[in-house]
Amino acid sequence: MDNLEERLIDIETALANQERIVEDLNSVVIEQGKMIDRLLKQNQYLMSIVDQDTVKPLSEETPPPHY
Repeated sequence: MDNLEERLIDIETALANQERIVEDLNSVVIEQGKMIDRLLKQNQYLMSIVDQDTVKPLSEETPPPHY
């Protein structure tokens, strides 16, 4: 009977370890999801700045002061 009890304890220990690992991995996935959301927002913001006409055409540029 001791052998059966030891096996049961080993199984319960292994299950507890797996549950902890799954919880840890879930936390990592949640944090990575938040980071991806932030990066997507930053990327969209930067792309909107690039899409704007920030550079004037050469005909509209004022000459530098030394001209």
